[in-house]
Amino acid sequence: MTPYVAALAVGILLGVAGQMLLKAGAAGDTLLKQFLAPQSILGLGLYFAAAVCYMLALRKIPVSVAFPSVSLSYVIVALLAYWMMGETLGPQKLAGIALICGGVFLIARQA
Repeated sequence: MTPYVAALAVGILLGVAGQMLLKAGAAGDTLLKQFLAPQSILGLGLYFAAAVCYMLALRKIPVSVAFPSVSLSYVIVALLAYWMMGETLGPQKLAGIALICGGVFLIARQA
């Protein structure tokens, strides 16, 4: 694994962690309370770190491969939301997850 692929993978995982923290911080009564919640602030910080990793990855990975690969974050978030937050994961979501995984696999094979 090249450092650029590793940067892309780390960026994806940081983005997932950021998303989960934003969800955790969404319990505020107002948008301002939600924005100032420690989870939200940390989540936004992780999004920034994810963007830095993504920028590093783009130095050597074609954007036509890197950007679709980021869609794996949808898969990871859906699974984490199911396991950690009790969100549903019905047949349509599972089919969408399978399509995303298949698409990323096909695109990454060409790279």
